[in-house]
Amino acid sequence: MGRTDERASRHWLVRGAGTVVTALVVAGLVPGTAGAAPGDPSVAEAQAERDAAAARVTEIGAQLSQAQARVDAARQGAQIALQEYEERQAAQQEARAAADAAAAAAVQAAAELQVGRDQVVAFARSSYMQGSTNPGAAALVTADGPAQLIERAALLDAAGSHRVDVVTELTVLEAEATAAEDAAQVAVQAADAAQAAAADSLASAQAQEVSARAQAAQLADQRRVLEAELTAAQTVLLGAQGAEAAAAAQAAAAAAAQARPPAPAPAPAPAAVSPTRSPSSSGSTSGSTSRPSSPVPSSTTAGAPSGSAVDVAIAAAMTQRGLPYSWGGGTSSGPTLGIPPDTAVYGFDCSGLTEYAYAQAGIRIGGTSREQYHRFRDRTVAAGDLRPGDLVFWGSTSDYQSIYHVALYIGGNQVIQAPQSGDVVRVSTMWFGDDYYGAVRPTA
Repeated sequence: MGRTDERASRHWLVRGAGTVVTALVVAGLVPGTAGAAPGDPSVAEAQAERDAAAARVTEIGAQLSQAQARVDAARQGAQIALQEYEERQAAQQEARAAADAAAAAAVQAAAELQVGRDQVVAFARSSYMQGSTNPGAAALVTADGPAQLIERAALLDAAGSHRVDVVTELTVLEAEATAAEDAAQVAVQAADAAQAAAADSLASAQAQEVSARAQAAQLADQRRVLEAELTAAQTVLLGAQGAEAAAAAQAAAAAAAQARPPAPAPAPAPAAVSPTRSPSSSGSTSGSTSRPSSPVPSSTTAGAPSGSAVDVAIAAAMTQRGLPYSWGGGTSSGPTLGIPPDTAVYGFDCSGLTEYAYAQAGIRIGGTSREQYHRFRDRTVAAGDLRPGDLVFWGSTSDYQSIYHVALYIGGNQVIQAPQSGDVVRVSTMWFGDDYYGAVRPTA
């Protein structure tokens, strides 16, 4: 969610109408200060037109300011909703992975349970075929002698212990299979709930973004209409200025004519004399002195020591200049298509750009602007101590969850950012204001 350009448009009245109002003040044409020919109907009419035009200028400025505030709020809300969706989408992916793992564990438990059951069935079948539930009895009766009887008894004792182990293991396998199946069902339910939550967040975010863009377009149309009205109001103001100035000039000329004394009689002509040539002065020179210009501060070179993580991150971000802003676009791997309504726009949103930049330096900072702040919240930086590579944030309240925009500070009072829909990745002058949230230093 709009950055420096929004603030420029928010103060459009000061730029557009302030010049006219200032000119009127300098000329002494604010309401009640006209001093020329107050009784002249044309002057009074011009004064009335001037006052109406000045009021209209103020009204136009208020309308634009209110409309811009609504657009700003809508864009901020859309960005926050987008982050809600992205976080819930990540939670849904984790829940789906957990559900898949639980399902695989349930399948494995079921397979092991089946092996145990097969062993018990085999034992039961053997007992039935020997005509006894205790096949060991037949083995003892058919022994050829005491020696064979003792040998068979020892073997049967071992087999009996094994059968007990098999039954015990079967019981454990049944419990494990049941637990695995229950866990799989719970995981699936959690994944479904996370998916539904992500879908709801996406729908809300999309609705807010579409609304914000519609309001921005409406504001642009409104601005064009009001700019035309402002031009007309300025024309009226300037016309009133001209009328009052002309009336004042006429009144001043009349007053001067009335106060002027009679012209004296002409003096007699002097006698003719031969012209003399005065010596010309020599050695004089003429010229002009130039005013020394004010020193222009040189721009500070952005960046950090070559080869540092900061340098790599800034360089990576700078290579993306000119790419379109894409709502929900961009990952640690680079630009991507966005999410509706930007499914056809290949580029970055604000946090996608910073995530990509630092990923190229081997630093994972997270995929949303508020996650990026929260991850490095123990590395905050004061506004007066910003250094290249710092992440700078803007939010609507003191809660980090209200953060809606992030940019990468590159030095020289500049940032590189993906500002808003309709714009491109670009370098901008760093700005502060009521919504400036703070900064963190991922490389601290």
